[in-house]
Amino acid sequence: MPATPTLESRLAFRERPVRTHVMHQRWESLLFLHWRWDAAEIQRTLPPGLFVDTFQGDAWLAIVPFYMRGIRPRFCPPVRGISDFLELNVRTYVHDEQGRPGVWFYSLDCNQRLAVWTARTFFHLPYQNARMSAQMRDGCIDYRCQRGGEPAASQFRYRIAAESQVAEPGSLAFFLAERYLLFSQTPRGLRCGQVHHTPYALADANLETWDVNPLLQAGFTDPRRPPDHMIGSSGVDVAVYPLTS
Repeated sequence: MPATPTLESRLAFRERPVRTHVMHQRWESLLFLHWRWDAAEIQRTLPPGLFVDTFQGDAWLAIVPFYMRGIRPRFCPPVRGISDFLELNVRTYVHDEQGRPGVWFYSLDCNQRLAVWTARTFFHLPYQNARMSAQMRDGCIDYRCQRGGEPAASQFRYRIAAESQVAEPGSLAFFLAERYLLFSQTPRGLRCGQVHHTPYALADANLETWDVNPLLQAGFTDPRRPPDHMIGSSGVDVAVYPLTS
């Protein structure tokens, strides 16, 4: 039987790894839209070796649009026109046989072709080229994403409150947001990647417009309801580490 994540193990992965990171990133103006989902349905979508992670018996499926800023290898400065772009991912929460808690991505839409190639080549993540835009006016972000080959764009209009706080360990917000591992399926089998950042400063999010097309593109049915949980964050500075077994 696979080991189950404990609160102690979840907290342990917030610590900075002792090995050398390979990339610097900054994630900004993140919107986390979450729907409760049937755990058995999600389990059927996962590769061997991964198991759906639940909170009080519920599995969760998420759409997360945000800004990527200052993306660069550890030894290089940011490059104008390359280092800043947009990303929208569809994700769920999993653990492996060792009980390590992390994220499984169904898709990651991005409007920077070099970033798509790099992530696919070195991290084996399902990045997709997309036409994307994000404009802020009077504190409201109008975020749009149209994946290549899709007939229409998805739109998200949201505001992130100024007042924020770190998630209480053991809370639902902590379970959803405080994730420092990702899993990817590579030619050599399942691999694990790690990121490090300070805990998210989480804030209430007001959602004016939303779209479930990214969930449909990932093969899920329309939940036919607004998100069950919404939260935002102004952002974090991130160190990215190479994949390991």
